[in-house]
Amino acid sequence: MMLTLLEQIALVLMTIAVLLSMTRLILGPTAPDRIISADTLSVLATVTLVGFALLFDSALYLDVALIYSTLAFVGVVALARTIEGGRT
Repeated sequence: MMLTLLEQIALVLMTIAVLLSMTRLILGPTAPDRIISADTLSVLATVTLVGFALLFDSALYLDVALIYSTLAFVGVVALARTIEGGRT
């Protein structure tokens, strides 16, 4: 299975995005920076799952991507509220 040039470029750009986001997650310097980085990584993971759905021609990956993105959103909101101080 060969990837087209556009798919290869997208794969390289996504790899760079993951590396930059992981760097921000590890180095910080603040908690909000780390939360935004974790949210970016969850979006990239969702995009990867959608890419698998296209690549393997399977709708199951779309269901998994939908559930994963919903849980990731709830987790990021919970983390943001925690560092905010739990205000309503």
